[in-house]
Amino acid sequence: MTAVTIQCCAPIAREPLTEGAATELASMLKAVADPVRLRLLSMIGSHAGGEACVCDLTDAFDLTAPTISHHLKVLRTAGLIDGERRGTWVYYRIIPEAVNKLGTLFAPLTDPAPAQPVDVELIGV
Repeated sequence: MTAVTIQCCAPIAREPLTEGAATELASMLKAVADPVRLRLLSMIGSHAGGEACVCDLTDAFDLTAPTISHHLKVLRTAGLIDGERRGTWVYYRIIPEAVNKLGTLFAPLTDPAPAQPVDVELIGV
């Protein structure tokens, strides 16, 4: 027999998702599964001051203002962003708790488990 070293990855969940949590996360994932919405979310999150005016977002896309508004509404409905009207413009900001839920869904809870030797019988050796 030959010993082979296998390193396991860390778990990404403390426990299985409840039906409610899965529904909520699926809605968020569906919202960011569109390239335009993913870009909008990243633009808002990385904008100076932590918020972005819709006027700062529309020029980055070759889309109409109503289309951009639709994408922002989808992100807002999914609970990922919030907006505040100031005069004629709406300023959007990330909702950190919601975005963190997406991040923790894929972030390992701990470091990978230490490598463990496993005895494997090699056939034909």
